[in-house]
Amino acid sequence: MSVRFKLITTLTTILVVSFISVSIFNYNVSRNSARNEILNSALPLTRDNIYSEIQSGLIRPLFVSSVMANDIFLKDWANAGEKNVMQLMRYLYEIKNKYGFFTAFFISAKTGDYFYYDGILKTISPKDSHDVWFYNFINSGKEYDFDVDTNEAVNDTLTIFINHRVKDENGKLIGVTGVGLKMDQVANLLKTFTVKYSKEIFLVDPQGVIQVHPDRKLVGTLNIKDIPGFKNIANDVLGMDRTIPAIFKYKIDGEYVHLTARFIPEFNWFLIVEQKENAVMKAAHNNFIRTLGVGTLVTLLIIILSIVTVNYFQSRLEAQANTDELTGVANRRSFEKKIDSAMNQQLKTGRPFSLVLMDLDGFKAINDTCGHIEGDRLLKEISKAVGSSIRESDFCARWGGDEFIVLVNGDSSQAMLIAERIRSAVEQTTVCEDFTSFSSVEMNVTASCGVAQYLAGDTLDSLTSRADKAMYASKEQGKNKVVVN
Repeated sequence: MSVRFKLITTLTTILVVSFISVSIFNYNVSRNSARNEILNSALPLTRDNIYSEIQSGLIRPLFVSSVMANDIFLKDWANAGEKNVMQLMRYLYEIKNKYGFFTAFFISAKTGDYFYYDGILKTISPKDSHDVWFYNFINSGKEYDFDVDTNEAVNDTLTIFINHRVKDENGKLIGVTGVGLKMDQVANLLKTFTVKYSKEIFLVDPQGVIQVHPDRKLVGTLNIKDIPGFKNIANDVLGMDRTIPAIFKYKIDGEYVHLTARFIPEFNWFLIVEQKENAVMKAAHNNFIRTLGVGTLVTLLIIILSIVTVNYFQSRLEAQANTDELTGVANRRSFEKKIDSAMNQQLKTGRPFSLVLMDLDGFKAINDTCGHIEGDRLLKEISKAVGSSIRESDFCARWGGDEFIVLVNGDSSQAMLIAERIRSAVEQTTVCEDFTSFSSVEMNVTASCGVAQYLAGDTLDSLTSRADKAMYASKEQGKNKVVVN
């Protein structure tokens, strides 16, 4: 496994693990924050706002029923023998229209007659199930109460009645008066709250029976003790301290539902406000998904950028490690790797290869006379000349100083042809052209080339040694020649 692969793998692992860990941590923080928001802010504030609005909506009819119960006209009319029914009808009609109530009524304790804005509805009886509320209310001793029942005067429409006791100055019961609100009005009020606050809102009596709900089918028919999940905490809710609002939690279908309850003493009902956790957590979940998506894209871009950067710098390092810095051709280290590969290939295929070792003639004089800058320029020019003289299958390297070596794919005769091209190209290289005080004859450069073909059993040292001997033979024969060993 390469160092590059290890580095990229490590970097990728660190990025992925760090990103996922931070995302999960942020998601959990968001969930906890959302849950705390439900318990400590959203539910309590919603509960108290709704409590205030319900009070403002239902306290008004309670106040009106109280005024009616203490109205001198109503008391005098009843005590005068209940003779002029039209007077009472007009009175009840005015109350109903002035305040926008669904109904207004008076029930005489003396005669049992049920008066409303359109006349006498009936005479109540303890045997009539519709009238049981009257006797229960009288026996309770309460000054007022709320009762959900059907209104016989208007097609048995479900109505919230606000009943108030009427007494004379001696405390003797005269009757019961009050007003009625159409259940749809109150249900629509709760429905408005439900939409406004995105929560489930309803009212229950001390026994747990739902009294007001956006779904009127549940009113009077459903008990919270029978609601799945809710029934596990119903007794705790109904048994709570009625002076202090409370928060509860239950689970249904794998989802937590948080609720807050507050007792409304004026109505003797509990206000229930529910909030499903998943509805709030959905925002945190969606944010988590978006974070994962964006983070994954960013992580991939960083990884790709890292791979490109690592590959780029590794390529540069490899080039620096295998390339001669001055001339740009391969260095000795790179050539040794190439020759090892060629030897292995020769053992497998038997394909011949040869070396051309070249040394520049007169290079020291150029350095001494024209300077090292000109010497460096000349080495660069000669490396280009060598590169243009060899084939793509051949390989050139700077062997050291002013020596170059070429691996030729072919036998010694082919290598000799390549060496001759190199020698000719070097001979034509311009030398010290900016130094006009020196003649070009004195300032020329040539190459002495030695050629050696690889033989079975050769090593790098033995092969280069034979090429070196051939090169020195070239120098002994007058330089600027190609000699084969």
